[in-house]
Amino acid sequence: MSFAYILTIFLIGFIGSYISGMVGIGGSIIKYPMLLYIPPLFGLAAFTAHEVSGISAVQVLFATLGGVWAYRKGGYLNKTLIIYMGAAILIGSFIGGFGSQSMSEDGINIIYGILALIAAIMMFIPKKGVDDIPLDQVNFNKWLAAVLALVVGIGAGIVGAAGAFLLVPIMLVVLKIPTRMTIASSLAITFISSIGSTVGKVTTGQVEYFPAFIMVVASLIASPLGALAGKKMNTKVLQVILAVLILATAIKIWLDIF
Repeated sequence: MSFAYILTIFLIGFIGSYISGMVGIGGSIIKYPMLLYIPPLFGLAAFTAHEVSGISAVQVLFATLGGVWAYRKGGYLNKTLIIYMGAAILIGSFIGGFGSQSMSEDGINIIYGILALIAAIMMFIPKKGVDDIPLDQVNFNKWLAAVLALVVGIGAGIVGAAGAFLLVPIMLVVLKIPTRMTIASSLAITFISSIGSTVGKVTTGQVEYFPAFIMVVASLIASPLGALAGKKMNTKVLQVILAVLILATAIKIWLDIF
């Protein structure tokens, strides 16, 4: 393990986790392609899609924990939303994470591309009035939230992504949750989700432990810093950043598939 290798993995983890803390995602939407494509560009050992999804699953567990800790005050965490969606996505992510061992690398990449494309389309749908609702008056359909979270969990568990990049547009567009509450609660739900996908990846031997450890250290430093920055930013700016990130990743994945 050279210094250049360690530094590259650390920077990928730091950048991805900072953005994840800021916009309420686990960061796999950013780190998955970075881990897949950046090391070979610098002449370093390349990871397989299975190894990348395993490392991502472990890293997301700690990135979301750091983000939730930064958002723990201010009424941003909706406990009902977290319980319903968290329980459903945990079940789904374990099923997806455990079942992914029998899939081809192309199959994993195609599922990832489909999820990213759906999320990108949803992020560009107008979200009028969601941020005008007081945080203590937010209401939503609990069972619809649970069913959608279960479906997201199965797909996201397959790619080790925890699913926040789909949860955020679902909360904003379908459930009409205010942006900052969406960001904070999605980090908590994604933390729960990543438990299932991490267990699935670890028990099937899909995790490279040393790169995962480097990513975890970077996550614990960067994710709370990103969350603090996100609290100060305009909600429209946060939505645009997330939409652009998801769209760019969807385009990159599909270009590589074809």
